[in-house]
Amino acid sequence: MPKLSLTLLCGFFLFVCSTTVAEQPNIVLIMADDMGYGDVQALNKNSKIPTPNLNRLAAQGMAFTDAHTPSSVCTPTRYALLTGRYCWRTSLKRGVLNGYGKPLIQPGRQTIASFLRENGYKTGIVGKWHLGLDFEKKDGRDKNQIDFSKPVKNGPNQHGFDYSFIIPASLDFPPYVYIENGNVTDLDVVDQPAQKFPGFLRKGPRSKALIMENCLDDLARSASNFIDTESKKDQPFFLYFPLTAPHKPVLSHPRFHGKTSLGDYGDFVHQVDSTVGDVLRAIDKAGIVGNTLVIYTSDNGSFMHRLDDQSKPDHVKDKSIQAYHPENHTANGVFRGTKADIWEAGHHVPFFVRWPDKVAPASRCEKTICLTDVFATAAEIADGKLKNETAPDSFSLLPLMQGKDWATQRAPVIHHSASGMFAIRDAEWKLVLGNGSGGRQAPRGKPFEKPYHLSNLKLDISESRNYFSENSRIAEPLEKRCLTIIENGRSR
Repeated sequence: MPKLSLTLLCGFFLFVCSTTVAEQPNIVLIMADDMGYGDVQALNKNSKIPTPNLNRLAAQGMAFTDAHTPSSVCTPTRYALLTGRYCWRTSLKRGVLNGYGKPLIQPGRQTIASFLRENGYKTGIVGKWHLGLDFEKKDGRDKNQIDFSKPVKNGPNQHGFDYSFIIPASLDFPPYVYIENGNVTDLDVVDQPAQKFPGFLRKGPRSKALIMENCLDDLARSASNFIDTESKKDQPFFLYFPLTAPHKPVLSHPRFHGKTSLGDYGDFVHQVDSTVGDVLRAIDKAGIVGNTLVIYTSDNGSFMHRLDDQSKPDHVKDKSIQAYHPENHTANGVFRGTKADIWEAGHHVPFFVRWPDKVAPASRCEKTICLTDVFATAAEIADGKLKNETAPDSFSLLPLMQGKDWATQRAPVIHHSASGMFAIRDAEWKLVLGNGSGGRQAPRGKPFEKPYHLSNLKLDISESRNYFSENSRIAEPLEKRCLTIIENGRSR
């Protein structure tokens, strides 16, 4: 047999490596802000809000019908999603950061982005960050006086993202600025006055270029440009696209006004669906549908609660009301409570995956999952190995996406409310370690104060009955397991 030249061998080696890399799928992770389970027609047949693009995702992929956020509010869910680690293991034990908050992700803590970048991916984020930034401060007494001409020292680019185009926090938190790769894009800053719901805003500085009604369009354009650019390269990409809506301010673009019969909120949810459609069209146009995993979810449930008192106006009749009569709309479906609560409405969210030829179309998975699981899923897809200290609360969903059972049995999911109320979910049983919602629905209660609430979600998904007093043999082991997971520092 003739000897192959060194040049030919090296060329063959490079071809094999490049082919392997190319076979790794692109990953597009879209996370809505405050979209409830019942906001999506594919999950709520009674919804009057058109969501054709999310319906398309469900039809073309898998719907996880028992998916949960690690927290019922913004910041802690985003931390846990990116790190695969429950946020209550950090210094943030309750609530959220504001737009001026200090960075929450500790130096050296691996994120999905940094992990995927180490495994050959180009990484990008477009949208809402809400995990703290190190702004350069001006001299003076006001701690929030920022020198916008100076770059941000600690943001997405310091935590694994090659490209970033973000707003600092929720769109109702100043400063209202776009930041691209650490630099504020528009230094012409004005003072934004406070506004009441539905266009709820806090007083603070705003770049003239950031117009609230245009924000979703601006972000969709940036995300689509990232997809277009990166799809032309011989390298897989990861795009994290955390939306700013339908979180307050409920300000849709004028072209969506009156598109639904459900007021400003209904129009806004419809625009969120349209924004998802923009990204799906960018994937279609780039010709990468077959090799792109799309994940869609929300960071917690909807703030639009259920109003059963028919004598009071709801959002349809009075747009300043943050509630619907159930015959008009149920943003959180049949679930009890609202955003911020330990009840299901606070953290039981939409979760769709589409990956042609890998995930069966129009399929469903009823396993209990958590957004922390996205990290281990991405790691397995990228053929990377998780170290023990990396993503300690994350379990790969890949077997479930392929219609199989867990490869490693998932630990019970831990829920967490805005005020620090814990709950544990194991099969059909859910134990709330406190005596209230831990959020917004009365009674709010206090963490670790009895009587606890034990639900059987198979028999009573609305959590209307408390089984605690008659099922100590179930409640006591659940309480011990929850405390063990908290104390151990990991659940994987």
